[in-house]
Amino acid sequence: MAAKHSKTPRQQTGGKTPAANKAKTTASATTTTVASPANTASTATGEVVKRARRTSHRSIREATPVTMDDVLSLASKATKRADKSLLVICGGLSHERDVSISSGHRVQGFLEEAGWTVHVHDMDGSLLPYLTDESTRPDLVWPLLHGANGEDGSIRDVLEMAELPYIGSRAKASRTAWSKPIAKNVVRMAGLQTPHSVTLPESMFRELGVEPVIDMLLGSLGLPLFIKPTMGGSAMGCTMVSEQSQLTQALINCFAYGDVALIEQAVTGTEVSVSILEFDGHPLVLPPLEIWTPSGTYDFEARSTPGPTEFYVPARLDAKTTQAVSDAALTAHRALGLRDISRTDFIVDAQGQPQFLESNVAPGMTDTSLLPQSALAAGYNLPELYTALVQSVLDQKRTD
Repeated sequence: MAAKHSKTPRQQTGGKTPAANKAKTTASATTTTVASPANTASTATGEVVKRARRTSHRSIREATPVTMDDVLSLASKATKRADKSLLVICGGLSHERDVSISSGHRVQGFLEEAGWTVHVHDMDGSLLPYLTDESTRPDLVWPLLHGANGEDGSIRDVLEMAELPYIGSRAKASRTAWSKPIAKNVVRMAGLQTPHSVTLPESMFRELGVEPVIDMLLGSLGLPLFIKPTMGGSAMGCTMVSEQSQLTQALINCFAYGDVALIEQAVTGTEVSVSILEFDGHPLVLPPLEIWTPSGTYDFEARSTPGPTEFYVPARLDAKTTQAVSDAALTAHRALGLRDISRTDFIVDAQGQPQFLESNVAPGMTDTSLLPQSALAAGYNLPELYTALVQSVLDQKRTD
């Protein structure tokens, strides 16, 4: 079912010229301005790179897509829902705790609306006893932890050791996607473009001196730059740098959230996010969502402060570019070995080329999060959509 279209009010400065009639939603958000095309200088493990090389655009394009009828069929198949115990894990101690809790309770509400028995548990000292006690042990876990422990594979390792099936990417794939430099290298090997970047630890600046390293950065990458921690979410510690005088403070901001900085050439264009749900290996690629902010950057302030950030679903792109972005998201999903659910962020440059930024294995599921917005714009009912995902995983009788 296609999303309703309405006349778009205005266009992101520097973005690709889009078609005029698209659906728009407005909410709080942040703008992550991304870097320019080129190759990355990060390294990936041989196993991951080999997998990326085996990924072809042809095989992805030929994958049987999921239709709305498939989703409705799976959702209607889910009988005796109240007899199944589902557990949503959220919270934790990361900087994204509040967003995680909000995501967890929203998913709980939709699943309960669909008739499931759902419990929510924080990431704390009572979790392991809860998971292993026969009286509370769930039939399926949906980890909705954002940030460290939730997206770096750790909680998934724990669930695998406990032999509990869960929704989402396996631990190793999560770890690969969590490291932005490694993820960039993997998708580049799979044929995607990603902004040119370097990866530098804080210790490098201490040992070689801040000014000499900055001079080398500017000589190699130029301006503008986008600086962010190599691991993390919600644009925390991310800064757009358009002048040399801003660079030192941007690095300080970055190192407040991690010991290693990813420094990218900033790219001008349309910021787009593509969410994917997977049902028994078959993908449902939701409509690309465009993010517009007055500053041109979807940073933490834009994400967390209600105001002028605007979302357009589908993104205001022509048909060819829309297809290219959707294909690129599926390429990233497959190359990184992701499973069940992901959200991949791009900047579409002036040539209409998607520039990969990052893939998220635990995307936000709040009222204003991007994945739910895309699903609603595509005509999906969230209780049914989440029920189909749960039923798909239960049907697979997973041990990991």
